[in-house]
Amino acid sequence: MNLFKWRWPRSLADAGSVYVTEKFGVRSLHVGSDTIQSSMRLARPNDLELAYTRSMMGFLLFNPAPRRVLMVGLGGGPLAKYIYHRLPETFGEVLEINPDVVSIARRYFQVPAGDERLTVRVCDGAEFIEREGPGYDAILLDGYDDDTQPEALSSRKFYLSCRRRLEPNGVMAVNLWGSDRRYDEYVERIESAFPAGTLRLPAEKPGNIAMFTFRDPPGDLRWDRLEARAGELETRYGLEFGKFVRGFRKMNRCDGERLYVSDKA
Repeated sequence: MNLFKWRWPRSLADAGSVYVTEKFGVRSLHVGSDTIQSSMRLARPNDLELAYTRSMMGFLLFNPAPRRVLMVGLGGGPLAKYIYHRLPETFGEVLEINPDVVSIARRYFQVPAGDERLTVRVCDGAEFIEREGPGYDAILLDGYDDDTQPEALSSRKFYLSCRRRLEPNGVMAVNLWGSDRRYDEYVERIESAFPAGTLRLPAEKPGNIAMFTFRDPPGDLRWDRLEARAGELETRYGLEFGKFVRGFRKMNRCDGERLYVSDKA
């Protein structure tokens, strides 16, 4: 979900609390409010239009070849589509509680039908993750109810369940709002559930913050290695990984040589 709110002149679809608008060649999904859940540029439907979704893909800096990625919250499906089209060796699985969101995402946002590389489940994401099941190399958490994070998707118990479902060296990316009155509380819960460490990355536009959490210590985070990895990923995926690396300097402990995770061990 993107923090900013806009008034849109043209509504394309309306399914109660879920509706679609379009302006200047950009189609957007709203759920329960004017807040933009996700957007798609019609000329480039498989690109990541919103800065926060690109920031969440920063997890590739720490796990560049994920085999299984779990996404909690579909929205218009930008992350699901990007992974499906740009990471052909990766299996993506999406959990979405609202069936209207799934229907509209497929009809208006070109989310592909499920196949052996993409599964979309209509289910309660918290219940799914808290059950026994397969592990994931990455979990991308962007689940909101109107303008707020549901308690079921932001409790310490839930974050502990996410850590349990990560494979060795797995990473989770959580979309947070810096202006949320409970922001510090969410950060504290996440840090306590992931003692191996966390990092925060502000999105290009103020407001959204991607928080990366690690099942295991992420290893050598020297700037020269991160920058070299960012260059390789930028060439491969066309996202601004170099900016992500520079962005880590703003909200994390670091010095001229390396980046340090915030750990509670």
